Amino acid sequence: MSGPGEPRHPTPAAAPRAHLSRRYRLSAAHRLHSDAFTADRNRAVYGKCNNPHGHGHNYIVEVTFSGPVDPETGMVCNLGDLDAFAQTHLLDRFDATNLNTLEVFRDLVPTTENLTIEIYRIFAAFPGASLARVSIQETSNNSFAYLGPIDSQKG
Repeated sequence: MSGPGEPRHPTPAAAPRAHLSRRYRLSAAHRLHSDAFTADRNRAVYGKCNNPHGHGHNYIVEVTFSGPVDPETGMVCNLGDLDAFAQTHLLDRFDATNLNTLEVFRDLVPTTENLTIEIYRIFAAFPGASLARVSIQETSNNSFAYLGPIDSQKG
């Protein structure tokens, strides 16, 4: 609380924090299947998503970053830097691909939950701001979110 005559604006140490969310679109195919399950159990667990030929989605990936608002630029991070990072590490890697063929899903079922966690891991390395959340809309009825490992969550 400020006393009489004290400034009311934030000091640099108390710079305001903001959240920035950015969306990216990608199309990818996958088949939900576990080699540890029998054919019957795969069909029971994954239903039509266990189709041997796979199926595709037009995913909407939303990444949310948190950080201080830079007093010079007025931004949490540079969108050009974020878009370049997303192009290299997200779109070039996942767009127009079959997720089952990627090394990250060699021993992991490529559910959208697992895709969300992998994309969080990727964007956690973005140096421009602190990653707060990754969410993916898979269909108009299904969306998924990951806020990071439990030990890193605040609140």
